[in-house]
Amino acid sequence: MAQIFHRSTNTVARVSIYGAVVSLLVLSFVLYGLSASPYYTDVNQPKDQPVPFSHRHHAGELGIDCRYCHTSVEVSPFAGLPPTKTCMTCHSQIWTNSSMLEPVRSSYATGKSLEWVRVNALPDFVYFDHSIHIHKGVGCTTCHGPVGDMPLTWKANTLQMSWCLDCHRNPENYVRRREDVFKPLYEPPANQEELGAQLVREYNIPSPENCAHLKKCQLMTNCTTCHR
Repeated sequence: MAQIFHRSTNTVARVSIYGAVVSLLVLSFVLYGLSASPYYTDVNQPKDQPVPFSHRHHAGELGIDCRYCHTSVEVSPFAGLPPTKTCMTCHSQIWTNSSMLEPVRSSYATGKSLEWVRVNALPDFVYFDHSIHIHKGVGCTTCHGPVGDMPLTWKANTLQMSWCLDCHRNPENYVRRREDVFKPLYEPPANQEELGAQLVREYNIPSPENCAHLKKCQLMTNCTTCHR
């Protein structure tokens, strides 16, 4: 019986299959790299705002406590945004003729809120509670970056699931003393691992070294903890 296909057909088929597999692997790596890049995550990309509010000036230089503006951060899932009257407690007395602050004065006069552009946002299917993290010693700068040195606010971390899980699996690398939680220029101490392990026990944070029972530890990485 005559041969239907040329002998090279087998080689072509093998090369095609291997090439397709390699192409899929390369495409996967490219897509993964893109998903972690600033182009997709907006990390380190300042947003245009109706007023160029500077955390560096207010929190870093003037030392205004985060809770002065973000009043609900200790008691609710949301940190909250300050109403215009909070801005005007100072700016009715200082920089009263600044053109840069005209939107603030207009908002106060009309009662129409400023439309801030959100910088840090999680998907609707992710549940995050600011208050529990605050009380467990997770500082503002852990998630929001060095806000006390930001002339304009930008997203400092991806806030992707892998980033969150790294903290949930290794809380001793991130927790700090509660009195340091709101420091806008906080730097971890040289003995962070030792201090963190101590605070994990003190604050009763579930970890492999501090588990009353397995179920409590699993809650730190259980899907339903954040996806409700």
